[in-house]
Amino acid sequence: MYATLADVLARYPAEATVLAADEQTRQRDDTRIEASLVDGALEIRAILSARYTPAELGNLDADSRAILSIYQIDIALYRVALSYGRGNERVKDRYDAALKRLEAIAAGKGALTVEGAGGDAQPGEPSSIGPAQPVVEAPERLFTRDRLRGW
Repeated sequence: MYATLADVLARYPAEATVLAADEQTRQRDDTRIEASLVDGALEIRAILSARYTPAELGNLDADSRAILSIYQIDIALYRVALSYGRGNERVKDRYDAALKRLEAIAAGKGALTVEGAGGDAQPGEPSSIGPAQPVVEAPERLFTRDRLRGW
């Protein structure tokens, strides 16, 4: 999970209350929001699995987790709105934008940064190698100009 109920309420307090209000009690149904957050996290992982392993998604840095939190909130609020039949254009537009951005990241048109990725980095320290950069390891060259002098 990249976002919590507290994150949703901090970002969109009025919208969460209106979209998730129970028909009988008129109270916000937090369990519906939390279930939608779980569904949103699954949807994010399903999209990003085209490019990132589960281990990489578990080791994202703070900035990458923050952006995925925003996308997860937008996806969750859309799902809540659908489940109560209270969808509106703003919520739908944010959902569509989140999916479009996630698909672009999965296609390589953007990137998430993973802590400790790459060959020389120690666990827990940032790496200079990005998630989409190839790492090539090969033995030392046998035939160089210096070794072939005199042939």
